[in-house]
Amino acid sequence: MAVSYVNQFSELAVAEMHRSGIPASITLAQGLHESNYGQSKLSTLANNHFGIKCKKTWTGKTYYHKDDDYDDKGKLLDSCFRAYGDAIESFIDHSNFLRQSTNYISLFNYSNTDYQRWAYGLKSCGYATDPQYAFKLINIIEKYDLDRFDTYPHPLLNK
Repeated sequence: MAVSYVNQFSELAVAEMHRSGIPASITLAQGLHESNYGQSKLSTLANNHFGIKCKKTWTGKTYYHKDDDYDDKGKLLDSCFRAYGDAIESFIDHSNFLRQSTNYISLFNYSNTDYQRWAYGLKSCGYATDPQYAFKLINIIEKYDLDRFDTYPHPLLNK
């Protein structure tokens, strides 16, 4: 599953790295983790590979499912997630989401070849509530040698 996902989306992750400055390894690891290797309902039904919620500014399509939002009585509520026409839109929006949010601006001080700092930075900036989030991303990157993509040239320049 992971190899298929990486084969399908590595070129897109590299192109987004060159456009946005986000390491391709981080994008791929987040996509693998957040989408359950492309098999989650969120990724298959809403093309959302990164678990990005609607937030107040989102005006696009939406998809609702239970995640980690609770009401005052502790009842699990449906969470609003962004929905996309295809995976490409999800990858582009992921880059834009990180670039345009003041929460994540400090990440862009890190080298795009320093996936460990990016992973810890994403966690400390509040991307995920899981205390093990950075470790999980790093493990995925190292297991599948995803950092090799962080030094790839732009895919459109090699055609």
